[in-house]
Amino acid sequence: MDPIHVIKRDGTRSPIDLTMIHEAVEWACNGYEDVSVSDIEINSKLQFYEGITTSEIQKVMIRSAADLITEEQPNYQHVAARLLLMDLRKQVYKQADPIPFEYLVRNNIYRGIYDKVLLERYSPQELVYFGKHIDYDRDFQFTFAGLSQMVDKYLLQDRATRELYETPQEAFMLIGMFMFMNYPKSVRKAYVVRLYDALSLFKISLPTPIMSGVRTPLRQFSSCCLIDVGDSIESIMNSNTAVGYYTAQRAGIGLNFGRLRGIDAKIRGGEVIHTGLIPFLKMFEATTKSFTQNSIRGGGSTSTLPFFHWEIETFIQLKNNKGNDENRVRRMDYSIALNRLFRERVKENGEITLFSSEEVRELYHLFYSSDYERFEELYRTFEEDCSVRKKRVNARELYLAILKERYETGRIYILNADHVNRHSSFKDSIFMSNLCQEITLPTEPLTDINKANGEIAMCILSNINLGKLDCIEELDNLTDLLVRFLDELIDYQEYPVLVAEKSTKSRRSLGIGLSDVFHFLAKNNLHFDTPEGRKVIHRYTERFQYGLIKASATLAKERGACKYYNRTKYADNIFPIDTYERSVDEVTPHELLCDWPALRELVKTYGLRNSALSAIPPAASSSIVSNSTPGIDPVRKLLIAKMSKYGPLKQLVPGFDSYKENYPLAWDMDNEEYVKFVAVFQKFLDQSISTNLYYDVSKYANSKVPMRDLIRHESLAYKYGLKTLYYLNSNDNSGEVTQELAQQDGSEKKEEAVPLVTPLSPEMDMEEGCVGGSCSV
Repeated sequence: MDPIHVIKRDGTRSPIDLTMIHEAVEWACNGYEDVSVSDIEINSKLQFYEGITTSEIQKVMIRSAADLITEEQPNYQHVAARLLLMDLRKQVYKQADPIPFEYLVRNNIYRGIYDKVLLERYSPQELVYFGKHIDYDRDFQFTFAGLSQMVDKYLLQDRATRELYETPQEAFMLIGMFMFMNYPKSVRKAYVVRLYDALSLFKISLPTPIMSGVRTPLRQFSSCCLIDVGDSIESIMNSNTAVGYYTAQRAGIGLNFGRLRGIDAKIRGGEVIHTGLIPFLKMFEATTKSFTQNSIRGGGSTSTLPFFHWEIETFIQLKNNKGNDENRVRRMDYSIALNRLFRERVKENGEITLFSSEEVRELYHLFYSSDYERFEELYRTFEEDCSVRKKRVNARELYLAILKERYETGRIYILNADHVNRHSSFKDSIFMSNLCQEITLPTEPLTDINKANGEIAMCILSNINLGKLDCIEELDNLTDLLVRFLDELIDYQEYPVLVAEKSTKSRRSLGIGLSDVFHFLAKNNLHFDTPEGRKVIHRYTERFQYGLIKASATLAKERGACKYYNRTKYADNIFPIDTYERSVDEVTPHELLCDWPALRELVKTYGLRNSALSAIPPAASSSIVSNSTPGIDPVRKLLIAKMSKYGPLKQLVPGFDSYKENYPLAWDMDNEEYVKFVAVFQKFLDQSISTNLYYDVSKYANSKVPMRDLIRHESLAYKYGLKTLYYLNSNDNSGEVTQELAQQDGSEKKEEAVPLVTPLSPEMDMEEGCVGGSCSV
C-alpha cells in the first residue's frame, strides 16, 4: 500500500510522518501535570487522507487539546496554547523560531501592512535595539483562549485569506513604538520598552481599535463617540452622517435625543406637525447597522432621553419584543436620565409632568447642571404654565415601567444626571453617556459636518489589570505611562469629523480604568462585601486617581495644560474627592493616604494636560487575552465558554489552581453589597463605571424577582453616588418578573406577573463588553 502524502506549508508533498505529530503534542504537554498525549491524539479522531495539509493536522490537534479543557484538567489550556503558538509561528515566520524583528517590520511596511512612517522616525539601529528587547518567551504566558483571541481579533491579517502578518510580541512592541515616536530621542526608548513590558506582561489592557489599529495606516483609535442631536434638520442629518463615519471606523455610538421635540409638536408655527422620535431613531439605527467595522465587530449605539421628555413612555418600550417593527427600534440600547426630583415624586406617589423639549429649553439645560434647586423651581413653574404643552403621568407607574423594561430586556440603562454633573471634572454640562455608560463628557449639537461647531466627545480608553500587579507602587508607573500614551494618541489619530478633532484636542479627555478586580481580590484572599476588602479597594483606587492626576499635571508642566483646562473644576481646585456622594463614607471610612495638598499645588501651578482622566469600561474582550477578570465584574462561572465569531473559547478564572475557592460567582452575589463596592471606585473617578447587576431567579419564591428588589438596588445605586447603571443580567427562564405595587394607604401589596420578553441567559457571556464591543477594553 502506498504511503499517504501530506502537503506542507511551502506546498511540497512528502510521506506522512506520524512521529513528528506525536513529538509536537509531546512537546506541548511537557512540564504539565494531568495531561495526556494519547488522550489528545485519540480525542482528535484524526482521519488521514491523501493530500491532507500539515496545517489542517495542526488545527485538529489544537482543537482536540482545547476540547479537553475542564475544571478537573485545567492544564490543557496551556497545552492547546502551545500548539496554537507553534502553528502561529509557522504561519508568520515559516519556521519555529522568530525571525529578526527589523526584517519582519520592513517586510510588512513594504507590503503596506504597517504604516511607513515608522521608518521615517526610527533608525535601523533603533529597530535592532527594540528587537533585542522583545521577550518571545512571554508568548508562553498565554492561555489557549487568550492566544486565540489575540490571533482572531488583534493580530494584523488578511481577513479574507486569514494570512497572519505578525505574532503578539511584535504587536506589543510596535504599539509603543508608534505612540512614542515623537518623544525626544533621549527618552523615547525607555517609554517604548516600558509600554512593551506593561502590555506583554498583561499589566495593562488596550481597547480593540488601538490593539488592532496602531501600526497600520488607519489612524482612528477612539473606542466610541458621544453625539448630541439638536432639534433641527441640519443637526439631525449632520449627526447621522457623523454616526456613519465613526461606525465605519470602529467606534461605538452614544446619542442624545433629549433636545428633539415630542410627537405632534408644532414646526414653523404649525405648518408641520412633528413625527416624533421613532422615525429618527430608525434612521440612526439603520446607519449604525449599515457599516461593518473592519470585519472585527458590528456597530452599536445607545440613545439617552430625560425622564420628563414628552415621549419617555414610548422611548422605554422601544427595545422590547412586543409591538411591531413600526413602533419598535430594537437594535439600539436606551438610557434614561433621572434625578432627585424624579425620585422624590416616586416616593410621594406624585406625578411627573412631561414636556416637549423645544418649549422648555432652559429647564432642559438646568436638568443637566449642578443647580438642582433652580431646576426644581423652574420645573414647578412650567407645570403651572398653561401656555406650555404638557401631560402628567404617575411617577411610580413610570418608574416601575422603566425597571420592568430594564429587567425584561437587560438593556435599559440608568443615568443619574445630578450625580453625573455634580461629581464631574467639568464646569460644562454633561447630557449623556456613551454606548457602555462609563464615559461622561460634555457635548453640544453640530449643525455642519464640515465646520467645527458643536462638540463631539471621544472615548479614549485603557485599563490597568489590578490582579497582575505585584504591589500598589506599580500604579505610579502605569498611570504615568498610560496618561502619556493616550495623550500622544489624541494627536496621532485622525478625525473624520472636524468638530470631534477640535473638542478632543481642546479637552484631551481620557478614560483610564481598573480591571481584573475580582482576580485581585481572590489572589489576596479579600472579599468585595467585607470592610477589609472595601478598605483595600479604597486605597488602590485613591492611589490610581492620584497617579493619573499627577501624571497629567507633570505632562502639563512639560507640554502645557489643555486648551479647555479653565473649563474644568480642577482649575478651581475642585477634585473628585471634593464632590463625591458622602454616603459612601458609610461603606468605608474616608481615610486618604496620598499627599493631596502637594498634588493640589502641582495642579495649581501647571494645570492639567487632560480635562478628565478616569472611567471603568467593560473589559470582556481584553480580559480573555490577558487571562484576567473583566473590569469590576465578578465571574459567572469558574470555567466559561466565551462565544466568539470563531467558536467557543474555554477560559478558566486566573489562578484557578491556587485560589479558585476565593471567587464569588455573579449569580451568588448580593447586589446591595455589590453596589456599595462599586461606590468605592466611583468616589475617586471623574467619569463613570460600566456597572452590571445580576439576578439569580432560583433564589426567589416561585422563581420570580420581586420588583421591590429591583427598586432597592437601583435606589441604592443612586444613594451611594453611582452615575450610571449598565446591563441587568438575569438567568430567568420562567418568563416572569413579579411587580409589587405599594398602595397609597399602606394596604397589602398586589403582585402582578409580567411576561419576561428577552431573558438574558446565565450562559451568555458576550465576547464584547458592550454591544458590538465598541467600547470594550
